[in-house]
Amino acid sequence: MKLCTFSYGGAKELGLIDPKAGKVWSIAKAAPGFGADMVGLIRRFDEVKAKLKAEGAGLALSEVKLLAPITSPLRNVLCVGKNYREHAKEFAASGADATGKAGSEIPEDPIIFTKASNALRGPGDTIPLHAGVTSQLDYEAELAVVIGKGGSKIAKANAMRHVFGYTMANDVTARDLQLKHRQWFLGKSLDGACPMGPYVATADELDGSKLDIRCWVNDELRQNANTRDLIFDIPTLIETISLGMTLEAGDVILTGTPAGVGVGFKPPRFLKAGDSVRIEIEGLGTLTNKVG
Repeated sequence: MKLCTFSYGGAKELGLIDPKAGKVWSIAKAAPGFGADMVGLIRRFDEVKAKLKAEGAGLALSEVKLLAPITSPLRNVLCVGKNYREHAKEFAASGADATGKAGSEIPEDPIIFTKASNALRGPGDTIPLHAGVTSQLDYEAELAVVIGKGGSKIAKANAMRHVFGYTMANDVTARDLQLKHRQWFLGKSLDGACPMGPYVATADELDGSKLDIRCWVNDELRQNANTRDLIFDIPTLIETISLGMTLEAGDVILTGTPAGVGVGFKPPRFLKAGDSVRIEIEGLGTLTNKVG
């Protein structure tokens, strides 16, 4: 099942989406009371999923505005740094990593940070250039895991039972702020720095451990990898985060980005006004955003 949040006629709603058919169906009649609260739907999904059906004509995707699937998260988006080997190497070589240790480009344990929820944007939304704040705006294509069943001290063996589904995100980063402040929060949390979507595919539709992930900037392929290349797989990430922090339904974990980001080129190739960033992950559609 593919679920989305959309705007139609001035109202926000949750819907079932069929990208191939180019259609979306509101769930408001079948499962009333959720409005545009995807987190609430995730919490009660087992109760209502049998009622969620693509019945009737639906709406053409061209008639609606798709939003980030989770527009109002309960807290920050959880993120993982340097979780592909080649990206870890390119980042170390770039000189932009203020947290790395010499000779240890590949992390020994997952690097966890967060992006503030003000960063969330939807498909087609503009990524602000933030001129005067940063001159090194970068892109990062990432698979995002959406938690369905919360919990703490979740063992790797049980971790996938807690996954509701998957979406994708662009972990837009101000590299100069990342280096200047010697931590990642400000450089990752600029307004509009987390485009997400276009929908959430439930976990029964995909195997998150082996999905092709690609990113184009202005139709030039920059990133091309597979999630099987993750240093720390999804169960390891869930176990690590939940060890001392309770995960909640609706939490989103960005799993890391492959090699090919702008800072990794020599010279670096940062985003400019008018650039278009397109991300594709198999089974999750396309996420395209232009830089303002």
